[in-house]
Amino acid sequence: MASMNQVNTVRTAPAPTASATALGVLNRPAAGANTVVGVAPKFVPALTEDEALGQSRLLKALADPTRLRILSLLSRHEGEVCVFEIVESFTLEQPTISHHLRLLRDSGLVDCRKKGLWAYYYVKRDTLKRAQNVIGNILETTY
Repeated sequence: MASMNQVNTVRTAPAPTASATALGVLNRPAAGANTVVGVAPKFVPALTEDEALGQSRLLKALADPTRLRILSLLSRHEGEVCVFEIVESFTLEQPTISHHLRLLRDSGLVDCRKKGLWAYYYVKRDTLKRAQNVIGNILETTY
């Protein structure tokens, strides 16, 4: 009779033997031999991993409806907008708005200036322009 408590074993896949070099050539072992053959990839990404990571953080910050609405609000009011006024403009609670503002600040899309007890937020146009350029560069390479 089969046991109801079977032990699950974890299998680990062997580490890939191909390694990338600085020139973009992959070193793969030749079939049936102990020698390594250099193979140049047909396609090479235009972005480094670090560039892609930075750009993805920026685009992720833009990929939320609440954050887009906050950016829209801040953009319409060219100066600085008090956090109280931002919270007042939404049906969300203050901690939720503060969370979204922190993500926008971390991505570099907005910044704030403290004045007494209040924080005044504003759009950083240079970072917003960079996001526009990231999207534009993707479009340029696809057509």
